[in-house]
Amino acid sequence: MIFKTNIVKSRIYKALLLLFTLVVTGTLGYILISDFSFINALYMTVITISTVGFKEAQPLDLYSKIFTIFLIFTSVGIYGYVISVITEYISNNNLIQDLKFKKVQKKINKLKEHTIVCGYGRNGKQAITKLLSYKKSCVIIESDIELIDVIEQDLNILYVKGDATDDKTLQRAGIDKASSLITTLPSDADNLYVVLSARQLNKECTIVSRASNDSSYSKLKIAGADNVIMPDKLGGAHMASLVITPDVIEFIDMLSIEGDSTSNIEELIIEDLPVEYRNKSIFELDLRRKTGCTIIGFKTPDKEYIINPDATIKLVPNSKLIVIGNPQEIKKLNELF
Repeated sequence: MIFKTNIVKSRIYKALLLLFTLVVTGTLGYILISDFSFINALYMTVITISTVGFKEAQPLDLYSKIFTIFLIFTSVGIYGYVISVITEYISNNNLIQDLKFKKVQKKINKLKEHTIVCGYGRNGKQAITKLLSYKKSCVIIESDIELIDVIEQDLNILYVKGDATDDKTLQRAGIDKASSLITTLPSDADNLYVVLSARQLNKECTIVSRASNDSSYSKLKIAGADNVIMPDKLGGAHMASLVITPDVIEFIDMLSIEGDSTSNIEELIIEDLPVEYRNKSIFELDLRRKTGCTIIGFKTPDKEYIINPDATIKLVPNSKLIVIGNPQEIKKLNELF
């Protein structure tokens, strides 16, 4: 389909080039053969190839009349070619599709700090659903026409039609301005290529990749993935955990990052805190009294996690707090910080 569209477009460009060449040839012909001025030569060319029948700029001699006949027959042939190309373009619905894609592309070009999801399969759909529920801007990259039709039914989802392993497709999705990328393609090799390309195009982007095989895990990490997820392995481990420690797992499943869940988890970036709290201790922040939320984790600037951090830990730049609370407490947290 894409190949056929490119062929039709090349024919349109060819038709426009032929028309331009005809105008140039006619103008130069009248200047050289009949010694017309540039304006008169252009005028004669336009009224001849458009067959409007206006009066000649000046009387034509024998050679000028022969040249005019040549222009008329040539223009008829080119017009026939142009009409056939335009008819094919419209009949294939390419015009409407192109206008639709351009409209979507304009919206994507305005995005900043968004998330790109490569692939709209099972894992891709789950990722998009979670991102939208958390009100995150996102763009899908998908090449399957049937899945594109499904995506188009939801006007809230922006998408790019193309191969995610192609640098140009990633650039159309705004990889240079994206804050994160999730690649959920079925092939580990494709995911590896996407990770390599994305990391090259955006050094600061957070990249999460899907993997099917254990051997792909280290390769994806080396390629630049910040996190590598193996859905099948996680699913099996989760089911086994429900047998071994069911109450613990059910409690963890109950936790959520948003919504009306009994307990929600939120991360607090230290740079978002008021200036007076920076480089102070967790104790001095006094988050429990002010919001009701409890601090359960601390991420250091070196990306190390500390579970149940000590109250004396300093709130240094490039670190984060992980807090837990009910929806009302999380709401109060967001209002204060």
